[in-house]
Amino acid sequence: MDTKDVISAKDVLRKEPVSSVIALKESMKYFDADFFDDSKLREMEDGAEEFNVPAFRENRKLVALENGGLHNPSALVFKSSWNGNNKVKESKSFNYPRTSMVHLPSNDEDIAFMTITELGELIRTKKITSQQLTDVFLRRLKRYNTVLESVITYTEDLAYKQAKEADDLLDQGKYLGPLHGIPYGLKDTIAVPQYNTTWGSKSFKNQVIDMEAFVYKRLKSTGAVLLAKLVAGSLGYDDIWFGGRTRNPWNIEEFSTGSSAGPAASTSAGMVPFAIGSETAGSITYPAARCGVTALRPTFGTVARTGVMSISESLDKLGPFCRSAVDCAIILDLIRGMDAGDPSSCEVALEDPFHVDITKLTVGYLDSAEMEVVNVLSVKGVKLVPFKLNYTISSVQSILDITMDVDMLAHFDNWQREGHDHDYEAQDQWPVELRRARLVPAVDYIQAQRARGKLIREVRESFTVDAFIGNVTDWELVCLGNLVGMPVMVVPTGFKSIEHPPKDGTRRTMATTGIYARPDHDHIALALAMAYQSVTDHHKQRPSVDDLGPNDNVHK
Repeated sequence: MDTKDVISAKDVLRKEPVSSVIALKESMKYFDADFFDDSKLREMEDGAEEFNVPAFRENRKLVALENGGLHNPSALVFKSSWNGNNKVKESKSFNYPRTSMVHLPSNDEDIAFMTITELGELIRTKKITSQQLTDVFLRRLKRYNTVLESVITYTEDLAYKQAKEADDLLDQGKYLGPLHGIPYGLKDTIAVPQYNTTWGSKSFKNQVIDMEAFVYKRLKSTGAVLLAKLVAGSLGYDDIWFGGRTRNPWNIEEFSTGSSAGPAASTSAGMVPFAIGSETAGSITYPAARCGVTALRPTFGTVARTGVMSISESLDKLGPFCRSAVDCAIILDLIRGMDAGDPSSCEVALEDPFHVDITKLTVGYLDSAEMEVVNVLSVKGVKLVPFKLNYTISSVQSILDITMDVDMLAHFDNWQREGHDHDYEAQDQWPVELRRARLVPAVDYIQAQRARGKLIREVRESFTVDAFIGNVTDWELVCLGNLVGMPVMVVPTGFKSIEHPPKDGTRRTMATTGIYARPDHDHIALALAMAYQSVTDHHKQRPSVDDLGPNDNVHK
């Protein structure tokens, strides 16, 4: 044999597909990319080993060793505004209505269901102190938490300290505004120094984050009093957390749904006057609807998320759960703003919802709209027209799933690599979705964002009304609204009876609707919700948490 005919071992291996190439070829079908021949696969394998994997490891070392996405935000920043030049008018505070002649009720139950404006007037006129109000709501939190499982951590020492400071300031003639001395709760994805921020997960139940979240700093500056860190579904998914599962105060046989379970249930049951929750895909709208609470999912970017656990930097939003739309407007005005720690945040120059002339608005209603809302607003002088959003994208949910899951995995990469997903509270939730997210190629993540951009353009062109009314828990609308970044008000509209209620019971299911507006037009949705609630009383109804079944327990 001539030497020129001698074939090296390396050449033999190159001529025969080796096991790694076979495995790579087989795996490419999961990326919808099984069109490469063996020589190209060998080239890809070499390139991955030489360049990709070392780069992956270096990047993870730089930014992914800490879970939760609190630091090192992405340079790819989503802006939801439809204002093409991105210039906004000067942002001005809302001109709040003042409630006068408010009398102090004789019992805690009536106090617990007063609005922020009513409680604020009681404090301003010194008919009750912040410390007394703190007593009322802490008692209710401890009394009903046994049944509802809506509280993770009581911040009792902090609450009394902040309440005393509010009372002392008032004694000195210093009044900070409508939230002066008003108690509230925060979803436990929001960092408060010296207290656990558990993210609802057993993996992080002893975690203390030594930073003040932007929204907490804003509320602290208003004189508001933090009572408790309320339940966040584990790592922001549904209502299951490491201590149990949060229930619906209107029907405790039901769970609250959504990861802002604690804020929704606690506000509904009169355990707090208001609470701050968050939404990536339904975590404000679903629990607010289930628990019968007035709530606002603001325009994306309106409230900075610095110090808040991140699922998706282009989807996460913070918003209030309240007794009324008026309260939602007040809270939004006081917590909105941008912060350097959240590149997606912006100063949105909202108009004053208390001075919107609703008779000049044209409002659409979908087939799913609650017609009582349509009729009430029509009587109030709003022009109502049948409406439908038109868009060609048939994969709205898949765009959201790819975006949310890949972003979430980037923020909890280390958590998964260390095997903590095996300990997750609900194995059919994040563990399954995040393993699947490992198989989303970067190119197809970008394609999903391009499809999202097409969806946004089509929705913008189709949004020919000032606002529209529709089902607030329709999953297509939930996905679409979050991808676009549009605001929605959740408004209670009545009740439905449940099957087999307890004797002499009043367990019911809430009916709700959504009032949707264009991005940066939260004031329109707020104004319409306030108009509806000005002549209806669905939002004033109280759940009978004491009306329990024979096997239920509650501390009284």
